[in-house]
Amino acid sequence: MEICNFGEHLMLDCYGGDYAKLNDKDLVMLALVELPHQLGMTRLSDPYVFKAEDNAIKDPGGWSGIVVIAESHISIHTFPKRKFISIDVYTCTNGIDREFIKKYFTEIFGIEEIEENFVKRGTRYPAINVC
Repeated sequence: MEICNFGEHLMLDCYGGDYAKLNDKDLVMLALVELPHQLGMTRLSDPYVFKAEDNAIKDPGGWSGIVVIAESHISIHTFPKRKFISIDVYTCTNGIDREFIKKYFTEIFGIEEIEENFVKRGTRYPAINVC
């Protein structure tokens, strides 16, 4: 049986973001509308963005948003008081433009530094249906 790679998961932890931009619900929404389009992905739903309140432990509150795409999902979690944003771009396609995605988020949220983690998902995914 031929095996292929199911997809790719790009995880970005971003530091030094602009407080006002990270605290802007509409900007988070815009990113979740714009980025899939710019990557040639298909949105299956409108994005959802939620206010996350300070939990008095580690999370000082911010915005959490997600958009479901035919290729999987994109999620964003902002922490304005820490100037931090956590982003996941998970897709069942291969060869996503990681540099474009990093540049996009750097520009839209005023990010100074990015820590990138990249994982190939489903490395033993069957290339054909088995049932």
